Amino acid sequence: MSQSKNEIPALVVALGVTAALIGGGIWWLMNSDLLSKGAKGPSNVTATADPNSPDSPNQSAAAIASAGNTFSDVAEVPSGRFTYGGSTTWASIRGAVDPALESALPNFKLIYQDATGSGDGIQKLIAGDLDFAQSSRPLNPDEKQQAEQQGFSLQEIPVATEAIAIATHPDITLSGLAHPGLTLTQLKDIYTGKITNWSQVGGPNLAIVPASRGETGGTVQFFQEAVMANQPFANNVQRLASTTEALRFVSTTPGAIYFASAPEVVGQCTVVPVALGTSEQNFTAPYQQPYVAPQDCPVRRNQLNLSAFQTKAYPLTRPLYVIVRQDNQPAQQAGIAYAKLLKTQQGQGLLQQAGFVPLQ
Repeated sequence: MSQSKNEIPALVVALGVTAALIGGGIWWLMNSDLLSKGAKGPSNVTATADPNSPDSPNQSAAAIASAGNTFSDVAEVPSGRFTYGGSTTWASIRGAVDPALESALPNFKLIYQDATGSGDGIQKLIAGDLDFAQSSRPLNPDEKQQAEQQGFSLQEIPVATEAIAIATHPDITLSGLAHPGLTLTQLKDIYTGKITNWSQVGGPNLAIVPASRGETGGTVQFFQEAVMANQPFANNVQRLASTTEALRFVSTTPGAIYFASAPEVVGQCTVVPVALGTSEQNFTAPYQQPYVAPQDCPVRRNQLNLSAFQTKAYPLTRPLYVIVRQDNQPAQQAGIAYAKLLKTQQGQGLLQQAGFVPLQ
C-alpha cells in the first residue's frame, strides 16, 4: 500500500511534464507559423504555398507559361489582400480582368494603388509598398541593382503585347498629308525638334506642337528608346500629367501630336490616329480598315488592328509585364499567381477584349 502511495506523486509529475512538453510544442508550432506569416510587406495573407510545389514562387518561366484554360485551373492562388499598381497602360486591363478575378476567386483580393507609371510602380515594389507591379517596359539595370542591394531579385513576366499609337489634331489629317502616315524617322525628328512644321512632312503650313507625359512612364521610356534612339526631347515638347489630359490637349490644339497606348487612342472621336512605317513604302495603320472619320464617331469607332500588332507589321509594339519580387515572401506567390491567371486562355481572352494581343 505504501508503495502505491509513492507511485501516485511520481505519476502526477510525469503527467505534468508530458503536458508541458506537448503544450510547449504546440506553442512553438503556432508561433513559428505566425512568424512565417509576419513577413515584411503590404500583403495580408491567410494562405501560403509550399515552396517545393511546382506552383511555388520559385518555379521557372516555362512553368508560368503553361497556366491552363480558366482561372480555376491555376493552383496555389493565395488568399489575402494584395496591393499592386504601376503602368497607366494597364488601366483598361484592370477594368476587364479584375471583376472577373474577383468573381472567380473572391478570396484573392487585389487592391489597386495609384502610381504615375511603370517606373513609379517598380520603385514602390522595391520599397515594399506594393506586392507586385504592372509594367509596360522591361526592368532596367538600375532597378535590378537596387533590388540586389536589398537582398532580392526582380522577375519580369510577359503577359501580353500592345502597340503605341500616334494621335494628331483632326485638322492635320483632314488637311491631307502627302503621305498616308509618318515614318519612324519623321516621328523622331518631330520630337527632337528637327521637324517643326507639318508642311515638312506634306501637311499644312502649321507649327507642330508635340506632347508627352512625364519621363517616369514606361510608354515614354519605350518611345525614347524605340523611336528617339535615347536622344532627348526638344524644348518645345509639352509635358502633360496624364493621357486623358494629353488627348484633350491634342483635340483642342491645332498642330498637336501625342503618343500613347493604342487602346487609349484608336477609338477616340476627338483625335486622329496616324499610320506609321519604317519607310514611306510600308505604312501600317493602328486601326482596321475602313477608317472611321471623327464626324462618324461615336456611332462608329475605329477598331484596333490587332493582327498588325501581332505580326509586327505595325512598327511600334512592346510586351507588357508583371514584375515580382523574388524573395520567397507571400507577395511573390501573389504576383506569380496573378501572371499565371493572365496567361490562362480565359485571361488572354480578357486581355484581347481590352485591346491587347495575347501571347498564345
